[in-house]
Amino acid sequence: MKEKILTTKKNGLAMLILFILLYIAAIFVIVMGGICRAAAEDTVSSSGVVTALKAAGTIFIIAGVIWALIGWIPFLGLKILKPNDALVLTLFGKYKGTLKGEGFYFVNPFCSAINPAAGTHLRQSGDVGGSQRSNASIQVSDSEGTSAMLGIFSKKISLKIMTLNNNRQKINDCLGNPVEISIAVMWRVVDTAKAVFDVDNYKEYLSLQCDSALRNIVRLYPYDISPNVDTTGDGVADEGSLRGSSELVAARIRDEIQQKVENAGLEILEARITYLAYAPEIAAVMLQRQQASAIIDARKMIVDGAVGMVEMALERLGQNNIVDLDEERKAAMVSNLLVVLCGNHDAQPVVNSGSLY
Repeated sequence: MKEKILTTKKNGLAMLILFILLYIAAIFVIVMGGICRAAAEDTVSSSGVVTALKAAGTIFIIAGVIWALIGWIPFLGLKILKPNDALVLTLFGKYKGTLKGEGFYFVNPFCSAINPAAGTHLRQSGDVGGSQRSNASIQVSDSEGTSAMLGIFSKKISLKIMTLNNNRQKINDCLGNPVEISIAVMWRVVDTAKAVFDVDNYKEYLSLQCDSALRNIVRLYPYDISPNVDTTGDGVADEGSLRGSSELVAARIRDEIQQKVENAGLEILEARITYLAYAPEIAAVMLQRQQASAIIDARKMIVDGAVGMVEMALERLGQNNIVDLDEERKAAMVSNLLVVLCGNHDAQPVVNSGSLY
């Protein structure tokens, strides 16, 4: 389905004034018809004049009553659009076109606006209502919440940039570890005809495609950097991870979603990871693993520094001829220095006042 933009003039205010004047004229015509019939009954003229007055009065009354009964129909063609709003119009089931641009319009009153996602509430900006749908939580707006609870939904399609916060999902990464992740997707409608006619409900369609794309991409990455893992598919191991390559992962998720919603007339502007953590059942174990890795790295750094300090101390003592140490005394000194430098507690000094032998 190809979008067709209607170039209707913004003459809604003029038509509104015209319809109101016609209603006033209908009331005036009914009153005039009543006056004519009353005058016909009171006149003493010839029967031809009486008949003409009665006929004129009857015509006036019938015309006025008919317009009073059907005169509300043209009011259905009055449409008000705000900036970045659109109306998809159909006439007896046939796509008539899309009305875009803010203003007060008058269209064929028999045209009906179509928006299959008008009553769909997801965790996204712009959605209001009083109830929850499947896997979705909503925020109620005071200005439009009443109409939503009454089942009255606007048929207008918003062309603004919307933010969809999908629910937190539990997904296994490429190593099989369960992680919990959620994303925020910025999107907008760019083709109203495709959004309305090519998919059943473009909001639910977008939400499902976000879930699918998220699972497809997360399964390619480990949570943390792991050896011998290929995340790009080029056959070469790399250092990609969900935690360390969040920008790259978000970009791949955006591209994946865009490919899936292209046929729905939607544009994905950006995707961001809003929550990322290990699943609760393995979070404690993974925390211990991270702590152990941090302790090992810290110990390695301490040992490297201690060895360097011992080497520097022995070199300085030898250069300045402060003391002449044999190999046994050097070994004892190295042992003492390493104990002092690598120990977790403060050293307890022992003063030796005699010989070492």
